[in-house]
Amino acid sequence: MLFQRTLKGIQTVTLTEKQVAVQAREAVRSLLRAIPSLELVRIETPRAKSATNPDLVASVKGPRGTWRLVFEVKASGQPRLATQAVNQLLQFLGRYRKAYGVFVAPYVSPAAAEVCTAHDVGFLDLSGNCRLSFGTVFVEREGRPNRFAARRDLRTLYSPKASRVLRVLLSAPRGPWKVADLAREAEVSLGLVSNVKRLLGDREWIGEAKTGFTLGEPKKLLAEWSDNYTFRRNVASDYYTPMAPSELEASLAAVCSGGGARCALTAFSAAARMAPAVRYQRVYAYVEGPAGAIARELGLKEVTSGPNVTFLDPFDSGVFYGVRQIDGACVVSPVQAYLDLLGLKGRGEEAAQKILDEVIVPQW
Repeated sequence: MLFQRTLKGIQTVTLTEKQVAVQAREAVRSLLRAIPSLELVRIETPRAKSATNPDLVASVKGPRGTWRLVFEVKASGQPRLATQAVNQLLQFLGRYRKAYGVFVAPYVSPAAAEVCTAHDVGFLDLSGNCRLSFGTVFVEREGRPNRFAARRDLRTLYSPKASRVLRVLLSAPRGPWKVADLAREAEVSLGLVSNVKRLLGDREWIGEAKTGFTLGEPKKLLAEWSDNYTFRRNVASDYYTPMAPSELEASLAAVCSGGGARCALTAFSAAARMAPAVRYQRVYAYVEGPAGAIARELGLKEVTSGPNVTFLDPFDSGVFYGVRQIDGACVVSPVQAYLDLLGLKGRGEEAAQKILDEVIVPQW
């Protein structure tokens, strides 16, 4: 299975549809010429390009005769397009006596790779990562850095504004949701919701019905989001106070309420109220307002080491979606607390797991 990582120093490249086709042909040629047991005879492009013809057909000679390798090229390597390609390939293969299908895309996601493998279809990305298994040939390459905009859709799906849509979906995955209703609830445009829906559909994570669509794979969405989320997008200010966490949190709520600032506890401060077994000594809170003035009113001392209070100026107001009152305190949603805790290694990950197991999953 392929596993894609974003590596520092690797510059991603966005390809047009025409460029994908050209690069795919070169990637196929390079791969086949590198397999010692095969002789590449020719690569053909069907004259009439249509849904009834494959994109490329390569003839190769091996120890046990000639094989036809049939390639279907897509601009994206997400599961929906992989499934579409596999179905097309399975139809094409019946035209040849000895043939093997291969899915090609700039980047093939792990889930798409699983789709291919399950149907005995190979796959190849434009950086040379691949899996082929036919006749006496077995080739598997993985770990090559992918330059071809592999994570462009991730940046789109997990952008601040798109994340507002995800919070709403994860709070009520069963919906059903209409695009207009979801846009209104998330306070974003219809176009953005449609784009998010398309990206989730490419992953085969949503279900369609006459009444709207539902999020069928909330666990997978939350897992991928957590891999692409960092609470360090927020601007953090660290302080020290001799007050106990509960005392400071109560004072913070009073000050924000009186001054018209919006605040909500997150990370350990939120987890302790959702999963009481969580213990903590450091207060984390989103503060949308004059954090410095609020800190002074609370008598907090700004420090560069040993803080026990962290105020987060939110990167987007969507972090406040689903805020609720627990034990008199304003607390972020379980999903937001989970994401923030994962950024705090060790005990943060343990607390995040408790929220996932005890609060989030049972609501789904």
